[in-house]
Amino acid sequence: MTIKPAERTESLRPYYFSMKNPEVAALSRERVARGEEAVINLGIGAPDGMPPAEAIEELCDCARKSDSHKYQNYFGLPELRQAYADWYRRYYGVSLDPKDEIQPLVGSKEGILIICLTFLNKGDKVLMPDPGYPTYTSATALAQAEVITYRLRQNLGWQPDFDELEKMDLSGVKLMWVNYPNMPTGAPATRELYSRLVAFARKHGIMVVNDNPYSFILSSEPLSILETEGAKDCCLELNSLSKAHNMSGWRLGMVAGDADSIREIRKVKSQMDSGMFKPLQMAAVKALEAGPEWFSRLNDEYRRRKEYVWRLFDEIGAVYEKDSAGLFVWGKVGPDNPYAAGGDLSKTLGERVSDKLLYKKGVFVTPGFIFGHGGDDYIRASLCAPIPTIEKAIRMVRGEL
Repeated sequence: MTIKPAERTESLRPYYFSMKNPEVAALSRERVARGEEAVINLGIGAPDGMPPAEAIEELCDCARKSDSHKYQNYFGLPELRQAYADWYRRYYGVSLDPKDEIQPLVGSKEGILIICLTFLNKGDKVLMPDPGYPTYTSATALAQAEVITYRLRQNLGWQPDFDELEKMDLSGVKLMWVNYPNMPTGAPATRELYSRLVAFARKHGIMVVNDNPYSFILSSEPLSILETEGAKDCCLELNSLSKAHNMSGWRLGMVAGDADSIREIRKVKSQMDSGMFKPLQMAAVKALEAGPEWFSRLNDEYRRRKEYVWRLFDEIGAVYEKDSAGLFVWGKVGPDNPYAAGGDLSKTLGERVSDKLLYKKGVFVTPGFIFGHGGDDYIRASLCAPIPTIEKAIRMVRGEL
């Protein structure tokens, strides 16, 4: 390399799964070459089901049209913004102006960085959940802002400790990241929680950003922070088709909020791309029309899978909560866990358990440390594998395969 990278990248490490997934794949190939079972990867939450059939048909039909392959509207097709608005009204009871209060995104992960670049100056402070999604921290670092962590604790239902927050030095805090239903813990969203977050944001002049891709997954009722009175004055919400519509690889997301905030986000986003491929946008319109029966079928399958992941965690000796939402099971491991014994003592309990399961049993579950110190004693398993695969993982852990 002939020049030094920008200082803003110095604190960054490659995204965990960008490094771990190739390692897991290489180990799997080695196992197969030795005549052993391939590694079962229960790490990342990538839905394995098919998207709505109507979305696939629309994608193909639109791609055959001559006007589909040129630059598109920087701010998303009007049809797509209207479809997002209709979706929010139908399922969340939230009224959004499709013209000024919704911005489609190339996946909501893109939105995390765009929001940071839009609203953060060097030295601004950001409240970050621990445990929490690592991208919130890395995007904050790229904006050269300062991370201020707030702990989520199991005894508080993995919700913020508002008494503790009020005692913190909040001077200079500009943004607060929240994510309910929570990843990785599975803590559900509640209207009371959203009301407290909005009141906290208004009191301290902070923008709360709710990352909300799991609201339809194993949740009794999808909720949006934007339902809360006054939320548009101080909140943004990210959402996505990745999880609830089996479309993670399509990269279809959105951000919603007041018109002034969306206008500022668009200024930054318009410098980063030249519009989304039209067939993808039109397919998203069809996906967003899915009725309650779509989510009912989806969740019936995830409920069945979840019971098998519970059995896997029973075999491992991880303690979990059964009332969680989202695509994962989050389990605590203790120092006496047999899979923690004999490992590298410089590693967290969760990582030692994850390592032994991977290297000795051929089953990969995510170590909780990647979500912050609050996850050090935890592991996480995805529901994005069919039941026969999870059953096989149980047998591999038992030593039957």
